[in-house]
Amino acid sequence: MPQKAERKGQVAGTLFTMLLFLVFVLCALFTVLTGGKVYENISARMADNYTGSVALQYIANKVRQGDQAGGIHVQEIDGTSVLELRQVLEGDEYLSWIYYYDGSIRELFTSVDSGLGLSDGIEIMECEGLSFSREGSLLKIETAGEGGGRLMLAVRSTEENDE
Repeated sequence: MPQKAERKGQVAGTLFTMLLFLVFVLCALFTVLTGGKVYENISARMADNYTGSVALQYIANKVRQGDQAGGIHVQEIDGTSVLELRQVLEGDEYLSWIYYYDGSIRELFTSVDSGLGLSDGIEIMECEGLSFSREGSLLKIETAGEGGGRLMLAVRSTEENDE
């Protein structure tokens, strides 16, 4: 009889060990699945923040480069808000347009009399929308969408009639 009791004890011990191992495996699997979901959410948020902040910083740097008297204008061309940066190079006048067109932020650098339009710009990055407004020396830039943001810049070099 003592052998039967020992066998029952061994079987119970083995079952307990296997059950404990199964619980451990299920916990590990649950942790991995939860961690994967958390990583996915963080990656999506980072991508949204990246799009919004990089676009705003790119435009801010362009504005800082072109911050000269009469060089920065906001206008509407074919219903699109366009930031126009003018500059004179070797006696010829050039302009850079930064705008939202066909699902992306675009930039067009050309001479004033080239005849190029909004569809001719180079795609900078995908975005859900972009708008500009200017009141005096204050330039407001807004990107739309989940990762959208807003940036206000004080344009230092303005002409008195430049608004």
